[in-house]
Amino acid sequence: MKTAQDHSEIVSQMTGQIVDCLSNIMNVRLFARESYERQYFRQFQNDEILRSKRAANVIQIVQLIQGVLSFLLMILVIYTLIYGWSQSWVTLGDFSLIIMTAFTMMGLIWFIDSQISLLFREIGVIRASLSLISEVHAVKDIEGAQPIKITAGEILFDRVTFNYKRNSNLFEDESLIIKAGQKVGLVGFSGSGKTTFANLILRFYDVTSGRIMIDGQDIARVTQASLREQVAMIPQEPGLFHRTLMENIRYGRLDATDEEIIEAAKRAHCHEFIERLDQGYQTLVGEGGGKLSGGQRQRLAVARAILKNAPILILDEATSALDSVTEKLIQESLKDLMKNCTTLIIAHRLSTLADMDRVLVFDKGQVIEDGSVQELTKRKGYFARMWKMQSHGFLPEEANE
Repeated sequence: MKTAQDHSEIVSQMTGQIVDCLSNIMNVRLFARESYERQYFRQFQNDEILRSKRAANVIQIVQLIQGVLSFLLMILVIYTLIYGWSQSWVTLGDFSLIIMTAFTMMGLIWFIDSQISLLFREIGVIRASLSLISEVHAVKDIEGAQPIKITAGEILFDRVTFNYKRNSNLFEDESLIIKAGQKVGLVGFSGSGKTTFANLILRFYDVTSGRIMIDGQDIARVTQASLREQVAMIPQEPGLFHRTLMENIRYGRLDATDEEIIEAAKRAHCHEFIERLDQGYQTLVGEGGGKLSGGQRQRLAVARAILKNAPILILDEATSALDSVTEKLIQESLKDLMKNCTTLIIAHRLSTLADMDRVLVFDKGQVIEDGSVQELTKRKGYFARMWKMQSHGFLPEEANE
């Protein structure tokens, strides 16, 4: 079992390396690293061969011992039969019956042995798989959790403390309130806590202490599925299924009609390029949306969010992969969508914050400034320095840049 489990683990690693290489085949070709990838993979392959031999050797040793014991048993049986025949208490009929029975039993034992070897090999594979499946989830619904009901979309952080690692708090005793219907921009340098702030609202992580309330309901005490059903997020890198365009947009609301999907696509300005495709809305997008450009994938993600029409909307630089003309058109569509919901926009381009009711400035997991764009620029504080620091409309990665 131990050798079989070791072999199973390295097979899983080797399979993962194959998938990783094929997923990044464009990088392999761009840098002409085919020979390097073969050499890199050969390390895992050699390890797999070594562990496979170890597992096979254990089986061979067991079969060798069984073979020796079987040989000794047959010698003992034959010797006893010959001795009994010489003493006249074994007949020739007994001799042939016992010999044939012994050989039949030995054949069955060898068959059982081969099946036991396969059994232990599969047990090793199963144990390796179960070690992943049985791992406890970090975020779980409490017993008796009820669905959340979001009507207004007011978000309250009540003395929230959160950390990824011990003794390294990203948020510490953070309290703030986002009123229903507000449009709030989240800005700060990389690692300042903007995305984590949004992920905590979606309850991808549980807070270390404190509470996050939406419309007076503690999100730690409601079901995760009901929470995420009522929050729409447009990520910077949208993920698409290898399904049709129609199915990918409908993922935002499964009971939507074809007409509603087409209307959402028009508002997201992706109806035009979809119509030009040979199969239109029935076109398969490829794995991860590989048959579409980055801008087309992002427009589909916007259409999906428009179709969902959730009371809380989170945008993570949702128009970064679009050309300026399409970006302006989609921003007009998003304005209509944002009228009736609470909106959080994670922005790296500060010019996109002009229409925000409020801006939260993050630094090392703390909200250090809070106010409108006009108020914050007049204060000549952290945000004002960021505003001057941005190059061509974007912030650098670090403050010292």
